[in-house]
Amino acid sequence: MHEPLDRVEPGTAVPVSGDESPGLWTLFRQAIRGTQMDYTKAPIGRAIFMLAIPMVMEMAMESIFVIADIFWVSHLGADATATVGLTESMLTCIYAVAMGVSIGATALVARRIGEGNPEGASRAAMQSIILMLLLSAAIGTAGYIYADQLLALMGAPPSVIETGSSFTRVMLTGNATVMLLFLINAIFRGAGDAAIAMRVLWFGNILNIVLGPLFIFGIGPFPELGVTGAAVATNIGRGSAVLYQVYTLLSGKSRITIHPRHFALDFGLIGRVLRLSGTGTLQILISTASYVGVVRIVSGFGADAVAGYTIGIRLIIFALLPSFGVSSAAATMVGQNLGANQPERAEEAVWKAAYYNMLFLGGLGLIFLIFADPLIGIFTQEPAVHAYGVTALRVISCGFVFYAYGMVLSQSFNGAGDTWTPTWINLFAFWLVELPLAWVLARPLGLGPLGVFIALAVAFSTMAFVSAVLFKRGRWKTKKI
Repeated sequence: MHEPLDRVEPGTAVPVSGDESPGLWTLFRQAIRGTQMDYTKAPIGRAIFMLAIPMVMEMAMESIFVIADIFWVSHLGADATATVGLTESMLTCIYAVAMGVSIGATALVARRIGEGNPEGASRAAMQSIILMLLLSAAIGTAGYIYADQLLALMGAPPSVIETGSSFTRVMLTGNATVMLLFLINAIFRGAGDAAIAMRVLWFGNILNIVLGPLFIFGIGPFPELGVTGAAVATNIGRGSAVLYQVYTLLSGKSRITIHPRHFALDFGLIGRVLRLSGTGTLQILISTASYVGVVRIVSGFGADAVAGYTIGIRLIIFALLPSFGVSSAAATMVGQNLGANQPERAEEAVWKAAYYNMLFLGGLGLIFLIFADPLIGIFTQEPAVHAYGVTALRVISCGFVFYAYGMVLSQSFNGAGDTWTPTWINLFAFWLVELPLAWVLARPLGLGPLGVFIALAVAFSTMAFVSAVLFKRGRWKTKKI
């Protein structure tokens, strides 16, 4: 039996099973445990599996935390729930920044690891962390000072501001916890330490789930803080996870090890991270902002249409979470294999990951088509809402086979450090195709919400087609970062 990662000398490649082909259960256990592997030499299918499994598990835990958090807050009433919803809307921009910086860090770290340059990977990691700390300090200061005004700007009534401004202030002031959690886990994933990233998030979110009701309701020795207690629990949970991350980086228990010499500012390297991250942030904002436009079009057809769309899209997002794990695995494979000067292997890994993702999402799409009625029925019994939800789920899921490819290809560009290509693809697919088509189908052509759902499926398919054409051109293979 091979040793787990934290007992293996960093940088030492350990074969998963020699020349034998281990069973899926054996690979699953090794992936969760964190057995080390050289992703530039191992069999491609096995490498993708070993990277993707912990990434999928990581995202599954994040979804559980989100559900648990809103479950407890909902017991405090509409104002408290509204506070969380409005604050989360503001935090979406922060998440975009965190994910954008993470895209740049993942690309740089993966490339240096693939080149056999762990020192360069460590320097890139530390300079990314410094950049994130500077950004989070600016955001935290503004959040602390202007929490009330920001809630008012979001349209919160006085009762919500009075109830929830402290929640907003704590969440925005403590934004460094989520920013660093995103970033350092991206660094681990780029280095190939997906199991460490998974354990970090599980630790932080389990702590968060346990502390949430204790601080909200004042159970035992804990103070009763109401909705603010949810913010306190979130920051303690995420902050503890960040401390775990920092300990791992400093202790040499991952492929990335931070030493005091890496703390010296390297403005050239920070500039490279910033260039990659700025484009990555724009890429994510383009994608997420398009959903605001979609909801705005749907809202013109009444509350029932919005409610049905919301239920359908939530189910779709949960279905897509595992696919993000496969996509992230493909990005790591691209970065490391380009660093090892193996562009053809990188390309083969992407197409194989996309095929696996297509099988998974295609199967889910088929389930949604057949069982949309009972699935939506779990969430609502109102006939009009139910009908809209079923239509949304069935129509949008028709694009799953195409979106499976689009997700993997888009992240693969990012893994290569080519962040502009998926940014332009997102702009074209979501703003020049999806939104205009949604409006035309819904309004002039009279299809109503059905037209919006068709536009979403068309946009997914368009993104996949354009991504495939540009990916096959191969310019990403020559990207220097």
